[in-house]
Amino acid sequence: MHRMRRSTKTAAIMTVASLALSILAAAPLSAQAAEGRQTVVGEGQRITATLSPGIRVGKLLWASGQLGTSPTDTTIAGQTTRALESTEKVFKAAGTTLAAAATKCTVFLTDVKDFQGMNSAYTKFFPSNPPARSTVVVAALVVPGGKVEIECQGVIP
Repeated sequence: MHRMRRSTKTAAIMTVASLALSILAAAPLSAQAAEGRQTVVGEGQRITATLSPGIRVGKLLWASGQLGTSPTDTTIAGQTTRALESTEKVFKAAGTTLAAAATKCTVFLTDVKDFQGMNSAYTKFFPSNPPARSTVVVAALVVPGGKVEIECQGVIP
């Protein structure tokens, strides 16, 4: 019993020490990341007081969530297509494409019944090697009539 406690205590100390070293090693990277942080604005997009369309740090890219609402096309396929077209603009402004660089996308749907329609439009943007994806059903989006919002992260090749 005594030996087991010592083993557990030693493991805990090693874990804490490892974590501390990781944090110390990451500090210079954080400073470099802040210096290398670039706002990415796609064609026809703009920065607001609370939102940047995209952020690039080195070869990493984060595209803000894009809505696909339109007064003329309220279908889930149409909204998904427009959301991904807007996301594509961010990736192009960063010097790449969505299909080449996206590593993870998150899709927010207001109705689980729209999953198949969203998925069929989504797959047209990623005909092969799609990024990892999460799909979450939410109560509402920030724009009335919004059925889908998509955010993506990527690594620029």
